[in-house]
Amino acid sequence: MLSFKLRGWNAYTPGLESAKSWKDWLYNQHKLPTDSAKPGLKNIPVMLRRRFTAIGKYSVEAATPLLKEDEQIPLVFASRHGDVDLTLSLLKSIADNEPLSPTNFSLAVHNAISGLFSIARKDRRETTAISATENLIPFALLEAATQLQESKHVLCIICESVLPDLYKPFASSPPFTYAIAMVLSREEGDTFYLNNTHVKNTTQSTKNEFEELMALLLSQSDCARFPSTKHIEWSIHR
Repeated sequence: MLSFKLRGWNAYTPGLESAKSWKDWLYNQHKLPTDSAKPGLKNIPVMLRRRFTAIGKYSVEAATPLLKEDEQIPLVFASRHGDVDLTLSLLKSIADNEPLSPTNFSLAVHNAISGLFSIARKDRRETTAISATENLIPFALLEAATQLQESKHVLCIICESVLPDLYKPFASSPPFTYAIAMVLSREEGDTFYLNNTHVKNTTQSTKNEFEELMALLLSQSDCARFPSTKHIEWSIHR
């Protein structure tokens, strides 16, 4: 069992930008607001702002309110597929024998978003980019909590985007693109525990991973469970 403290958290998708709005989302059968404003990235220089695609913008909007001015902090960035729309556009260019855009190629790598964010903030601390087919959230928190051995605080950003129709028959997809940011700490905030257990039969939850985590953070449940296909169940609880 691994413990960590949570200094703060924030989640973002257009129209849901506060704990109250996310709690309303949980109660109202996960309905999203319509005609919501797009992320503005007001604190990001214009030249860099243009390089952020949607999933990157959501990540910045989720993380920025949690950080103190000029705070230097290690970053763990986690996404199951990364910027899948950008990657698919590059694959289509290859299939059509068209030249690849050097800019799009550089922005499609898995650590591009974390790199751009650190450049924008002039943060020289280390960044780690990870991916996982399942249990993305507990693995991201495991990496971030482990880094607390050397750092007092660690920023963890987890984001996922809706898969293009081409991929949907082969992999699960969230109903909407989102990003959630958490600042883990050695000393500040409420204590959480991350645990994994071997089980004979795993029972799939009616909630997806993101819903499990949000219910826990919003104090709507005492434990978030993340079953896997390998007879291991991860859990996070207070």
